[in-house]
Amino acid sequence: MNSNSKRSVILTAASSVIRSQGVEKLTLEAVAKEAGVSKGGLLHHFPNKNALIQGLVEELTDCFVADVQDRAANAFEDKGKWSRAYTESVAFDIQEESGISTALTASLFSKPELLGKLQEQYALWQKDIENDGIDPVRSTIVRLAADGLWFSEMFSLGNLDAELREKVIQELLKMTN
Repeated sequence: MNSNSKRSVILTAASSVIRSQGVEKLTLEAVAKEAGVSKGGLLHHFPNKNALIQGLVEELTDCFVADVQDRAANAFEDKGKWSRAYTESVAFDIQEESGISTALTASLFSKPELLGKLQEQYALWQKDIENDGIDPVRSTIVRLAADGLWFSEMFSLGNLDAELREKVIQELLKMTN
């Protein structure tokens, strides 16, 4: 296993520990066990817990950003493409219970300053969403509603059943036309 793939396995394990046990249970020992590596092997890639969290946040943020960008770039219609891309990426993250939700949880509870890169990206997306070819108030409402759905799922605040959640997502997507 090369160094990059071992790093990826460790980050996947850290994400898994956060999702299944909560961020408070994120320890180097728990991650090493989940990844099937020695603690020394983990420390080779991440010298401490803060470095592990930073690596996780950066990796998952990069993946989420790439997903939104790819969806927008491959949109069939320009009008509303950023609003749709963002909503679809959020819906995917909720469905897969992985990705950026884990990064947000990890950073909020341990190193809020790691959100800086994501905050900068959100500012760029907001500009794209406001200039999406649809009413900027409508496109912003779509983004904010997608965020609300996402955060309610992430923090288990009034979770919707799968059928209703899908209907809400479809209604948000309709609003981008």
